[in-house]
Amino acid sequence: MDQIVGERKILTEIDINRVIEMAWEDRTPFEAIAYQFGLSEKEVIIFMRDHSKPSSFRMWRKRMTARKTKHESLRGDDVLRFKCSRQKGTGNKISKR
Repeated sequence: MDQIVGERKILTEIDINRVIEMAWEDRTPFEAIAYQFGLSEKEVIIFMRDHSKPSSFRMWRKRMTARKTKHESLRGDDVLRFKCSRQKGTGNKISKR
């Protein structure tokens, strides 16, 4: 089932799952979600509230509130990409060391 987010884009079920996954990832900034799906940080918060259980949403908000890695402007100048250097090129799983 597709879902309209604001008046910007229709998200498929796969897109919805990917937004949730990206929102939970520590190293994926909100700007990456905005770039790929057109959702601002505020829209991601609303999106997560709508697509999570209340306890999961509260846990996510507590976790994301103080994360420097979720905001490009708070990151160091040495980070120039969205993807973690330990991430495989074919997927989003972090490779085992």
